[in-house]
Amino acid sequence: MDTDFKPAYLQALAAGELSRKAEKAAALLEDCTLCPRQCHVNRTAGETGICNTEKNARVSSIHAHFGEEPPLVGTHGSGTIFFTFCNLMCHFCQNWDISHEGYGEEVTDGELGEMMLSLQKRGCHNINLVTPTHVVPQILSAIEKAAQKGLYLPLVYNSSGYDRLDTLALLDGIIDIYMPDFKFWDENTAEKTCDARDYPETARDALTEMHRQVGDLVVSNDGLARRGLLVRHLVMPDDIAGTRQIMRFIVRSISGNTYVNVMSQYRPAGRARYVPALSRPLSASEYRQAVTAAREEGIVRFAG
Repeated sequence: MDTDFKPAYLQALAAGELSRKAEKAAALLEDCTLCPRQCHVNRTAGETGICNTEKNARVSSIHAHFGEEPPLVGTHGSGTIFFTFCNLMCHFCQNWDISHEGYGEEVTDGELGEMMLSLQKRGCHNINLVTPTHVVPQILSAIEKAAQKGLYLPLVYNSSGYDRLDTLALLDGIIDIYMPDFKFWDENTAEKTCDARDYPETARDALTEMHRQVGDLVVSNDGLARRGLLVRHLVMPDDIAGTRQIMRFIVRSISGNTYVNVMSQYRPAGRARYVPALSRPLSASEYRQAVTAAREEGIVRFAG
């Protein structure tokens, strides 16, 4: 166990910065511009935008997850909190019941903090916040409450990469590990699959800022991630995701030491059948080609 590790948010708590950031984030709910959709709805008054979430966060499940990247899982699992709904709403989402249909229960910030503490008590190695972009204010408030009661695990911000820089600024000095997706390089593909033509540019800016905040992934002597950036990329049929271009960007514009998970598990789900290129599973040869492209572009730290 790395006994010298101290999560960033504990210093922010002691300095009063965590409380200030939580208050600033909460005020944004009255005219919500947390994500690139910028819906401008008053979530404190019950209005909802594309994320369908009001003042309180909704949670679909919490558990020790053993299917995440090895530096997160360790021996006791990654303490995942799956938030209901999403700000990107991919047409092919494999968690359709959670992201689109809203499976989950509303929780207060205090209850969310207690969930974090319960995962710590179970022995999990980190708190893994899954699909957190639309509930950053609630998360900051919950972290403050949990930290006051003894939370000490690193925080993982597990997002789609569709994050605004202003919102990421609120997380600077709070989040220890960023784990964003970089889904698509091409604007037209992003528009067809997520109704988010600005996704590629937004993801490039978001990953750059995340790396500025936390740097390359640091793994302790016991093999556990403590701080840094870990990027996920789901390989898609017919290379519609633009794997080579994304890997080239990561190496040339982020860092050649970036830890990357090139993922093979694409399968048609949700409304994927309405996009011809997404209507079939990924082939083994397509995945091998994607990994080769990543290596050729200079990726050297792979998950698994």
